[in-house]
Amino acid sequence: MKIIAIAAVTAGGKTTVVSALKDRLPNAASLHFDNYSFKGEVLDFSEWLSEGADVNVWDLSPLKADIERMISCGRYDFLLLDYPFGYQHDMIRDYLDCCIFIDTPLDIAMARRVLRDMKEAAADEIRCEMETYLTSARPAYTHMVKYHLSASDNVIDGSKELEDIISEAMDIILND
Repeated sequence: MKIIAIAAVTAGGKTTVVSALKDRLPNAASLHFDNYSFKGEVLDFSEWLSEGADVNVWDLSPLKADIERMISCGRYDFLLLDYPFGYQHDMIRDYLDCCIFIDTPLDIAMARRVLRDMKEAAADEIRCEMETYLTSARPAYTHMVKYHLSASDNVIDGSKELEDIISEAMDIILND
């Protein structure tokens, strides 16, 4: 089984790309980071950054167990991980055959997040979210781009059309 991590910032396109790849790859399964609750999950990203931004504070045991379960079942040729850390997390790194980072410009990711997550939000809530982004969330995003992108096997421009991103990812997965 080939295990591929699709990494990006929040709203960078991970879930959309993983879903499309799963539909196109034969015998593919997927696991999604956002479907889990992890011990050590970071709640204050400013504090986390000031303490060194160690992704290993997340205890990814439930995800690791599911990866091992998928490997042992022997039913799949591909396992796609909708997963932000790529090779950076010690618990998952050795399972990965390939890490693709979708380098989505932060303004596009923020616009997608507001459109996706704040459909019913009042203007004051959106303004508060923008303030939080500028004061504390943006540094976490820029950190991720700097460290996770550089540790990936392949980088795809996240400002491309979705079909172009999917095509490029398919080419990487099938030809690497």
